[in-house]
Amino acid sequence: QVQLVESGGGSVLAGSSLTLACAASGRSFALEAMAWFRQAPGKEREWVATINYTGAWKRYAEFVKGRFTISRDNRQNTMSMRMDNLEPEDTATYYCAGGSIRASVKATDYDHWGRGTQVTVAS
Repeated sequence: QVQLVESGGGSVLAGSSLTLACAASGRSFALEAMAWFRQAPGKEREWVATINYTGAWKRYAEFVKGRFTISRDNRQNTMSMRMDNLEPEDTATYYCAGGSIRASVKATDYDHWGRGTQVTVAS
């Protein structure tokens, strides 16, 4: 059974940092892109960041550029995202996605999803 499990969420004050982790099991994602998406209450799920299969190419949504850093460790079958200078607008459930043949920003291109980890940022 293929699983993606997120961890690292929490409740923090604005300006704080968190590092989210995504652990994959059941099969390797080493040859496919992975990404983070998020969904705030009452809003649609939105793309946050994407990393290609080698980890050499990364792309970020404008609203997190310069604050979030995505990375991956193919030997460990994991992906992470460090989030610095968090803002109340970053409050959302963050989802790990994997299985895209290209480094896509579209949720429909990803075959596997985690259940999410909650990030709450208070002002």
